[in-house]
Amino acid sequence: MIVDDDPELLRILVETMENEGYSCVGCDNGQDALMHVRKQTFDLLVLDWTMPDFTGLEICRRLRKTSDITPILMLTARDGIDERVEALDSGVDDYLTKPFNIKELKARVRSALRRVDYDQETQEETSRLQLGNLEINLLERSVKRLEKSIKLSNREFDLLHFLVKNKDQVQSRESILRNVWGDPFDGDPNTLDVYMGYLRKKLDIHGEPQLLLTVRGVGFMATQGASKS
Repeated sequence: MIVDDDPELLRILVETMENEGYSCVGCDNGQDALMHVRKQTFDLLVLDWTMPDFTGLEICRRLRKTSDITPILMLTARDGIDERVEALDSGVDDYLTKPFNIKELKARVRSALRRVDYDQETQEETSRLQLGNLEINLLERSVKRLEKSIKLSNREFDLLHFLVKNKDQVQSRESILRNVWGDPFDGDPNTLDVYMGYLRKKLDIHGEPQLLLTVRGVGFMATQGASKS
């Protein structure tokens, strides 16, 4: 979204971005901009600093107070070092002074969107755990093996998550109970064996490696073990 109270400049900027292949919303005042942000998600906001109702800086501050992390590129004729620092400290990600070269604007937009793509890819990577053909989606709290969904209770999911997160490392019974059930654990110690049985029954597939192994006298480990016959 591009926000600028100069109608001619706004038209040029929107057309320029659309010609670059971007879907773009244009606003000529801060109030409409805030309304749009509340209704939909944007990959990037390009804000003019000086507007009659809400300045670009005020819009930025309001968004950051609500933990909105949408990247913001500020356009302004203000080029003093103190003003740049104020903008950056308020949550602005990049700063371009007017008059600017349209090529530089397009380059800064591309740079900002690359960071957005990288952050999204990183989030997707860190939200998934893999153990052989078992996949855990932490955001959706879902589990698949061989692309087949496996329904788990909340406790079963937490137990599997802990073991797979620490795959190939033997976890003591005490450590598992403390991390999954809470510290201190004052329930029946056999509860862990019961839940391990539940998980194995749901996860084991004939001919596929067993994923949850018992280490006698110590505890359990998530790993790709021997195939189950």
